[in-house]
Amino acid sequence: MNRPDPDELLDKLQRDEEKRQRGKLKVFFGASAGVGKTYAMLQAAKRRGDDGVDVVVGIAETHGRGETAALLEGLEVLPLAHIEYRGRKLAEFDLDAALARKPQLILVDELAHSNVQGARHLKRWQDVYELLDAGIDVYTTVNVQHLESLNDVVGQITGIRVWETVPDRVFDRADEVTLVDLPAEELLDRMRDGKVYMAQQAERAVRNFFRKGNLIALRELALRRTADRVDAQMREYRADRSIQRIWQARERLLVCVGPGPEAPLLVRAAARLAAALKADWLAVYVETPKLQRLPDARRERTLNALKLAAELGAETATLAGTDAVAALIGYARVRNVSKLVAGASPRTGLARWLRRPLGDRIAERAGDLDLTLIRASSERDGVERRTTLDEGVNAWREALQAARERRSPPGAYGWALTICIGITVVASQLFAHIDLTNLVMLYLLGVIFTAVRLGRGPGVVQSFVSVAAFDYFFVPPRMSFSVSDTQYLLTFFSMLLTSLVISHLTSSLRREASVARRREQRTGAMYAMARELAAALTMEQIVGIGSRHVSEVFGARVAILLPDSADQVKQKIEDPDAAVTLEGAALDIDVGQWVYDQQKPAGHGTDTLPAAAALYLPLKAPMRTRGVLAVVMRDQSELAVPEQQRMLDAFAAQIALAVERVHYVDIARDALVNMESERLRNSLLSAISHDLRTPLTTIVGFSSMLAQTREGQAVKQPGDDLVEAIHEEALRMTGIVTNLLDMARLQAGGLQLNRQWSLLEETVGAALRACRRVLARHPVQVKLPVDLPLLQLDAVLMERLFSNLFENAAKYTPADTPLVIGAEEIDEDGKPVVRVTVDDTGPGLPVGMEARVFEKFTRGEKESAKPGIGLGLAICRAIVDAHGGTIGAVNRIDRDGHIEGARFWFTLPVETPPPAPEALEDESELDEGGERSPELSPQLTPALPSEPSPHLTPELSPESYPKQTSKPTHE
Repeated sequence: MNRPDPDELLDKLQRDEEKRQRGKLKVFFGASAGVGKTYAMLQAAKRRGDDGVDVVVGIAETHGRGETAALLEGLEVLPLAHIEYRGRKLAEFDLDAALARKPQLILVDELAHSNVQGARHLKRWQDVYELLDAGIDVYTTVNVQHLESLNDVVGQITGIRVWETVPDRVFDRADEVTLVDLPAEELLDRMRDGKVYMAQQAERAVRNFFRKGNLIALRELALRRTADRVDAQMREYRADRSIQRIWQARERLLVCVGPGPEAPLLVRAAARLAAALKADWLAVYVETPKLQRLPDARRERTLNALKLAAELGAETATLAGTDAVAALIGYARVRNVSKLVAGASPRTGLARWLRRPLGDRIAERAGDLDLTLIRASSERDGVERRTTLDEGVNAWREALQAARERRSPPGAYGWALTICIGITVVASQLFAHIDLTNLVMLYLLGVIFTAVRLGRGPGVVQSFVSVAAFDYFFVPPRMSFSVSDTQYLLTFFSMLLTSLVISHLTSSLRREASVARRREQRTGAMYAMARELAAALTMEQIVGIGSRHVSEVFGARVAILLPDSADQVKQKIEDPDAAVTLEGAALDIDVGQWVYDQQKPAGHGTDTLPAAAALYLPLKAPMRTRGVLAVVMRDQSELAVPEQQRMLDAFAAQIALAVERVHYVDIARDALVNMESERLRNSLLSAISHDLRTPLTTIVGFSSMLAQTREGQAVKQPGDDLVEAIHEEALRMTGIVTNLLDMARLQAGGLQLNRQWSLLEETVGAALRACRRVLARHPVQVKLPVDLPLLQLDAVLMERLFSNLFENAAKYTPADTPLVIGAEEIDEDGKPVVRVTVDDTGPGLPVGMEARVFEKFTRGEKESAKPGIGLGLAICRAIVDAHGGTIGAVNRIDRDGHIEGARFWFTLPVETPPPAPEALEDESELDEGGERSPELSPQLTPALPSEPSPHLTPELSPESYPKQTSKPTHE
């Protein structure tokens, strides 16, 4: 029996949880325009609307088709946003309106559409992703020619390149794909009938794109792409249910990206191959010293190819080395790559022997790597051939322009000539003492120095000048360029060749050393920043350290936005006068807030709000996003290099970790201070209350004796009121000290419950009797159902709980207002509990204090004249927690929305009582209302007040009970 892998199950649960939080994406997929995707989408939306789903049409392109437009009737259509572009106002899908409306389902047609410049996102599929993140389901449409990996294939078939594309990952991650298919003949008939385009447009389309052969090929692509998706779903289903054993080893593919025009085609081919193999894939560019001298246009083409690979789901990397093959194979082995994809070179004849193609060199040294060579299709496509030729001409022009730009300054050539003259002067002094061959070494030394310090060009010039000077001044006949001995010709040639090689190698090493130095500086900067951030103790220090290092490494102005208590980001500035601080018009707080909320990068160099001046990166820490890093580069092209982007991401991650560390350090410090304060306060309260209890007990006893002595006197004495006041205040102080002792004992953890099976009404009766003085002016109504189960309680503590609730209600409610005590048995999280409620008709609880009133030393009214120190409800919570229940408080609201009082409630768990030997009660003991009569129930008799109270007696008499007890409303 195949047992599921726990890691896979956990991963599946996490994916399912993410899917539940996101909206569902359904794609209506077709081979070309006119197959009825929008029509099918609207029909499906109408069916969902008939089922009661809230459906809104965000944008639907009918293209003038009447039957499609008719389906919009009865559906809510959002107005389009109008964005001004080049003096015109263009209509676009209104993303903000859709998010504000937040329907269950929204229709967004044409997923591959490019938005007007000035919109939040460049592409409509990015709008759809934001809707999905907001939990909104989306219906959309797309054609097969708009999938990025099939773009060049469709271009080869139709001869027309489609520029609006969708990354394949968007299509693959859709929750559902519905193929809308029509045979080619039927689609052409619809075209001729004017059901797709107008008559003139339809005729032109049939002659160009909508040829029958094209439609058949596109239909096959659409069917195959859909079949691939179904196959992937089948494999995922089998893997989730462990139907077949799955090997953990996975294919990994690496594609070599170069500066040639075939790079985008190679990347798309690798993406299709990786999708077919369900393999991870990497796109790698090796920057050799020769490639470092490429013109900016060709370097930009390489970077665009890497960016395309990243959009198609690849991991990109830029390597440096003198041997591209060795760097590729070494990186492939480190990353455990199984297949390597490279472009096949079209070189033939002498060109092939002068420089062997990269594919051939890789094949020789690949070893156990599988090598796939992909030949560019430009030779079979006339349009691509002309494009390649034009690009080749432009490349030569750019190379010449770059060579002119890299030319050393004239002063460097002057210094080279000066060095050569100096060597000649020195050699003339040594000419009589050393051989001519040794003089050659002096000139070679000068060439090395010039190449290192002044560059390749001055070194080459000095090579030629050195040979000429050596011939003119030292080779017989001297002061002449003629040579008497032909052997010196070989010396001249060797000297020139050696000088040129030395100049080339020296300048190459100089360039590589410069690259290595820059990388070492950046690595050192990251280490230095990590070390300083580890020692930072405040947010201000983190902001200063992070801003300084990012500015130094990237040559940028920096701003760090941190959230406040309301999760609104604000700029945190350490030094307002610092030159590295980014502020003013270049810093958009609204963009920073969007990045913080969405946890996605935006701004310059991204696909979201690319017109912004700054790049905004979320500071993602392990627990949550901690802020936003805003950067404006001096050289914006720096961000186009993947290595630079990863470096900046690493800096942002370091800053985020430091911010989170300081945040939790502050929390831990506050928690430690609170714990120590709590421990000291409990010790102090315990000591004080113990010392006060004995004298208070004495005062209460003496005042009670005085009051009893004066009760028999016929005439009221002048001191009677004083004695009564002393007795009342002593009782109040005794209650306060009792609460202090109870809280100290509960906090110390020394509370031992004496739990016994009890009836709730007995405990309520005992508490009412104990509080008869406090409740003297508050009528009490007890509404306890007869079928309440026995509860395992500590009767003393529960009596204390009810007493505190009664005293709290009597203190904060007007006199002569009633209290209602109710209870019922309910299910809470699948377990039976008894929920007890105490309702008053007072002013209610202050807004926001519903939970805080149960904290120690917290009172509902600040600076109130009412006595108390705010411990009664805290003791109630501790007692309920000890019994395994929960407690809370809410305001009771009437039908008009007014507060009619407060409700305090708590729950107690219901357990199975021991079996009773015989029935303890008879039906005759119940009154006609279904309640247990206090007068006839022996269990309730001790719980009633021993002395009749004018306020309690009428409410507790059997005649006052309602005929049918209703369950209290849960609030």
